[in-house]
Amino acid sequence: MWFILISILCSVSVGILLKITKRYNLNIAQIIGWNYLTALLLAYFIYQPNLEIPPSNATIYLLLGLSILLPSVFFIQNISIQQVGIVRTDVAQRLSLFIPILAAYFIFDETFSTYKIIGIVIGFSAIVLTLAKKSETQQQNTNWLYPLLVLLGFGIIDTLFKKVASTQQIPFTTALFFIFFGALLVVITVLAFQKIRQNKRIRWENCYWGIGIGILNFGNILFYLKAHKALTDKPTTVFAAMNMGVIVLGSLAGTLLFKEKLSKWNFFGIVLAIVAILFITLSQL
Repeated sequence: MWFILISILCSVSVGILLKITKRYNLNIAQIIGWNYLTALLLAYFIYQPNLEIPPSNATIYLLLGLSILLPSVFFIQNISIQQVGIVRTDVAQRLSLFIPILAAYFIFDETFSTYKIIGIVIGFSAIVLTLAKKSETQQQNTNWLYPLLVLLGFGIIDTLFKKVASTQQIPFTTALFFIFFGALLVVITVLAFQKIRQNKRIRWENCYWGIGIGILNFGNILFYLKAHKALTDKPTTVFAAMNMGVIVLGSLAGTLLFKEKLSKWNFFGIVLAIVAILFITLSQL
């Protein structure tokens, strides 16, 4: 559970930095690029991954899928926020928990204990309540295409990371290096398009933010994979505890750092999320 806690801290910290960047005229694509370059260098110099191990075809497809999905879902998430607002996008991201939990039962053959089932049910109730607030924008756009893509994207990413952690074909640190390398190539393609079509220059202030986010993003994904390695036969514990933890810590950060207002239902949802984490933790004992 310590791995999950560290991953939660890194994940929420990434969200805090991204929220701060919106106050300035920064290029999100450049920040994402520096982020993956930083994560790639950290993965290489800290773990010295063995890059000579030839991955199987199945592993190649797995790593390629994550390399494309990670930056793509990030861009889609930003578009969704612009099109339908933060609240609906956040709903979609949280409800993506359905996909890895279904995968845990049908693909990874996990057995659900009574405590775990109770924790999951309470957890979904917590998600609904913490998101029970009026939209922060005046947009009435009912286009659910982008939120649906956000839901599918985050759900598939969580499931694929579990698959990476459980594969015996290559070490997960080597897999991590290839994933960051592939994601960086995707972002470089986007930046090249911006340069050619929109003549956007590389701005160094984006570099500083990208490096900070890259360090935290590296920690987030690394410890998320470590959690799946440590709890290899209980993926739902990682999926649910991670999601509930982000809700609790993210809500507290929003209230304390950005003065976001929470309703009584939001506070009740946070309490339920804590209860859900307790039940999921008890299921491990």
